[in-house]
Amino acid sequence: MTEPEQKLQAAFREALDLGADVDVATLTYRGIAQWDSVAHMQLVSTIETAFDLMLDTDDVIGMSSYDKAKEIVRKYGVAL
Repeated sequence: MTEPEQKLQAAFREALDLGADVDVATLTYRGIAQWDSVAHMQLVSTIETAFDLMLDTDDVIGMSSYDKAKEIVRKYGVAL
């Protein structure tokens, strides 16, 4: 796993208050109790801070899974 992907997983763990035993790669929005609309905004903020990005509104709304988050972060030039 690359350092940027580790950083993305760490952002998910921090924002959603997840333990090391949770498989972040399988997460989907509202697929777990922790990922609700409020936590979603915290997740966006944590990702933006981790990668020094400013996501546009469509990307914030479209971030529906960990895989989609990877795709979005790549769009901003982060090599995962």
